[in-house]
Amino acid sequence: MLENLKKYKIVLASNSPRRRNLLSGLDIDFEVRVISDIDESYPDSIDSMEIPLYIARSKAEAYKPTMADDELLITADTIVWTFDGVMGKPANREEAYAMLHALSDHVHQVITGVCIMTKDKNVGFSVESAVCFAKLGDEEINYYLDKYKPYDKAGGYGIQEWIGYIGVEAINGSFYNVMGLPVQKLYQELKHF
Repeated sequence: MLENLKKYKIVLASNSPRRRNLLSGLDIDFEVRVISDIDESYPDSIDSMEIPLYIARSKAEAYKPTMADDELLITADTIVWTFDGVMGKPANREEAYAMLHALSDHVHQVITGVCIMTKDKNVGFSVESAVCFAKLGDEEINYYLDKYKPYDKAGGYGIQEWIGYIGVEAINGSFYNVMGLPVQKLYQELKHF
């Protein structure tokens, strides 16, 4: 599959073990490369759907000077969007608790932006999924935070973890997008790259 990519050395530019796992599910060979301290800020004026793609493109641009001519780079960024705006990764337990408390008994959007780049070509897209959380009790939130410590996840939770099992009532959109990489859409884009 994806014979058109055989000419490229594929690089996933991500620290996320979930993205590594999801990309490996497409049965393509890739290596992981990480540059630390990439600026993930964005202009206040851009629309919520554009934020993750803007950040994914910024990440790709940070890698561009280090890319070889035969490399294909994949970057991504995921945000949780609520009625209050963007939820990124919680800095600490208190922020994670506040995030889960705010998500409880509400629907929120998970948006992932993906950038696929070579030296000559740059393709980007965003995928949005709606997630409906049941009402979570303090005991459930505290249990999850104590056991799973989800401080590396947008919105302070991983849908594939215990909190997703007991708290997610419904999803409209891609489950894998909520995990951090919309692999079905990525596969389609790679097929035509």
